[in-house]
Amino acid sequence: MEPVPDLSAGLRRVKAVDAEPAAVCTGPRRWWGGVLDVEGLALGSVQSAATALNALTGSTGRYSVDAGLTAAAFDSLGHLRIDGRKPQGFAPTSGFRRTADGWIRLHANYPHHAAHLMEALSAATPQDVERALLAMTSLEAEEVIVAHKGVATAVRSREEWVSSAMHPAAKSGPWISLTGNDAAPPAWVGSPWVPAKDPLRPLEGLKVLDLTRVIAGPTATRFLGALGADVLRVDPPFLPELPEAFIDAGFDKRSAEADFRQTADLAAIHGLVASADVVATGYRNGVLDRYGLGSEALLAANPGVIAVSLSAWGNSGPWRQLRGFDSLVQAACGIAVSYGMKDDDGWKPGALPVQALDHATGYGLAAAVLTLLVERLRAGKGGSAVLSLARTAEELIALPTSEQEVPVNPLPEPRYLSAGSAYGELRFVGPPLLVDGTPLRYRRPPMLYGASTLAWQQEAGEPLVSSNA
Repeated sequence: MEPVPDLSAGLRRVKAVDAEPAAVCTGPRRWWGGVLDVEGLALGSVQSAATALNALTGSTGRYSVDAGLTAAAFDSLGHLRIDGRKPQGFAPTSGFRRTADGWIRLHANYPHHAAHLMEALSAATPQDVERALLAMTSLEAEEVIVAHKGVATAVRSREEWVSSAMHPAAKSGPWISLTGNDAAPPAWVGSPWVPAKDPLRPLEGLKVLDLTRVIAGPTATRFLGALGADVLRVDPPFLPELPEAFIDAGFDKRSAEADFRQTADLAAIHGLVASADVVATGYRNGVLDRYGLGSEALLAANPGVIAVSLSAWGNSGPWRQLRGFDSLVQAACGIAVSYGMKDDDGWKPGALPVQALDHATGYGLAAAVLTLLVERLRAGKGGSAVLSLARTAEELIALPTSEQEVPVNPLPEPRYLSAGSAYGELRFVGPPLLVDGTPLRYRRPPMLYGASTLAWQQEAGEPLVSSNA
C-alpha cells in the first residue's frame, strides 16, 4: 500500500503514544480519485485513533484500519437505509447558487436556518432566493445572510482564501491541539477508570457526555460508544437534530434533552460533568461558555475530565463565532473551486466525494480523547483538545499529491449490517476499525430521540446487529 499520511503529530507529545508505532492500514490506498488526497485524510484520521487506542490498551497491533470499512464509514449516511428508504441528504434550498459575480454555498437543512435565509433575502420561495442572489455579489449575499443568522459562504478560490483575514487562524497550530490540565490531580471518588480487558469493549465504564451535533462530533462519540463507552448525547428540545443524521450517528449511545436556560436542566448537566470522564462539545465558539460548559470551566469543575471541542472555524480569527458546516468550509477555503467542473450550463463549483472534513475531524476528536486518557492514566488528571473543520481542510490541502495520474482502485464493496430499531429496520455500515483482524461492530441501534434521563446508565447485553453479507 502507498504510505498513509501520518496525522498524529499533535498526539505525539504524549510519550506513550509517541512510542507507539502507527496502526496498520490494509486494503486499497486510492478509490475516490480527485485532485486532493481525500483517502489519505480518511485513513490517516482513523489510523490516529487506532494508534492511540493501541497505546491506551497496551496492545500494539491489535487495532488496525481497513480501507473498505473506512470508505464506507466516511459515507455512513449515504449507505443508511431506514425501512428501505434512502435519507434525503441536503434540503432543496441548500447547495450552490449563482450570484451576480460568482457563486455562494447555502446551508438550510435545519428549519431555523432555512427561515433565517428566507428572512435575509425577503424570499418566500426557492425561486425568490435565486432571484435575490442574482442581484447581489457573493460577498454581499454572504454578509446579509450571516447578519440574519443564516448560514452561507461565498465560494472563494484558494488564493482568495489564503489572502483573507481568516486563513492564518485556520492554518495555525497542529491539526489535533492538546493541552494538559495544570490543576492539581483530582481527588478521585472511588477507583479511577482504567481500560477493560475485553478487546471489543476496552472503554467499558467510561462516561462520555456528548454535547455535539450534526456529523463530526457525533461521529467521534459513536466511535467511542462502539468501543464500550457509556455515551449520553444531550440536545436542546427547541432545536432538535435532523432525524436521519441522528439515526446515522446514534448507534451505541443514549439520547436525552436539556434546556440549558432552565435552572433544573443546567444543574443536571453540571451534575453529569462532575462525574464524567469525557465531555465533548461541538457548538459555535463561546456558545457554551455562558452556561459554564467551556473547556476551562469544565476542567475547573472536574480536574480529571477530558474536555474536547470542535467547531467549524476554530477558536481564533474573525470567523470564530460564525456558524458553519463541512460544505461551507469547502466553499470558503478553495476546495469547491478545485472540484469544480463544466457542464452544458457552464462552470459550477464542486465538492469532495464525501463529507470528509466532518468525518476526519470526528475521528481526530476520538483520537484526542484516547490520547488524553493515556496521559490521565499516567498523571492522574485530565486535559483538553481543540479541532476545527477549517483546520482539517488545511490538513487535507497540505497533503502531498502526485503530479502523475494515480491509479484508482474500485471502491471497496460495503459490508452492510442490519438491525431493528425504534425507527424501523436499518441497513447501515459499521466502524472503520479491525480488532485482531475482525471488524468492530455496533452493539445497540439508535434509541428513540430524547428518551433517556439525564443520568449515567451503562447498558449491557448481547450485540443486537447482524450482517446481511
